[in-house]
Amino acid sequence: MMKISLVCLFIGGEIVNLVSESGAVAKAVLLILLLFSILSWSIILSKWAALRRARVQSGRFLRAFRKAQRLQDVMAVSEQFKPSPLVPVFENGYGEFRRGGKLPAVQRATQIASSEELTRLERRLPWLATTGAVTPFIGLFGTVWGIIDAFHSLGNANAATLRAVAPGISEALITTAAGLIAAIPAVIAYNQFTSNLREYGARMDDFSLELMNVLERSGSTPVEGR
Repeated sequence: MMKISLVCLFIGGEIVNLVSESGAVAKAVLLILLLFSILSWSIILSKWAALRRARVQSGRFLRAFRKAQRLQDVMAVSEQFKPSPLVPVFENGYGEFRRGGKLPAVQRATQIASSEELTRLERRLPWLATTGAVTPFIGLFGTVWGIIDAFHSLGNANAATLRAVAPGISEALITTAAGLIAAIPAVIAYNQFTSNLREYGARMDDFSLELMNVLERSGSTPVEGR
């Protein structure tokens, strides 16, 4: 464990030295990549927490919905399950039913709520896709610029040796690594969140059908139904 810590400290020190010795363009590229990474991680952590709360509260809301004797009892306690995307689907559908809407109107109301909830959950996710697509190229730009600068310096040097150009190339490659470090977590998180949202979309569709079945059985007495 001690050896691993020493190796990590050594690598970290070498990276800091390379960054400090890099040119203005490379530092600007690294700063841009750092900003991309910070914003992406803030989105990843906040979205992970939001989806986790939605998953937990959706399970609790479904249990309360299926145990309730009347839908108005569910309506009375639905506020405490608010992080769940199923709650607006229920409130829109049941609200339309209580206003005298027929089942097709109720179904449209649940579909509108489902669409709005998916839009809310998808908010800021495109930034992760943008980060995953753009940051490798930003890093590559820094690398290309650094290599050009290194060979330009080699042309002005007295001795054309690998020793003369190696430090410049190693500094340039730091930007490629930084671009990948920013891109990989963003791509993984985007794919995972997209899969989770497809699951939530399916759950909201299933719940809408379940609600429609309950309302159909309750007939024309929405307050006393179920």
